[in-house]
Amino acid sequence: MTVLTQHIVSLSETLASHQGVSHWAVSSQVSSKGDLIHRLMNDGDVNTRTYETVMKRFDAIWPADLAWPADVPRPSSKGKAA
Repeated sequence: MTVLTQHIVSLSETLASHQGVSHWAVSSQVSSKGDLIHRLMNDGDVNTRTYETVMKRFDAIWPADLAWPADVPRPSSKGKAA
């Protein structure tokens, strides 16, 4: 699994656990491809454009009461100390 894929899977697992939903539901929230997270978890890969789009979507929908994983770079400065 590439680092980019690991970032998306990590965010998906964290958000799914927080929301009490499956990775399928999270995939539908961050991508037009409802099976994206499933494919990535099963040795799929992601191109740079898709990675950037999905990461921006995660950033936009990330709950304020959930810490963004420290090992995943966040596209925005949300949650960072000023």
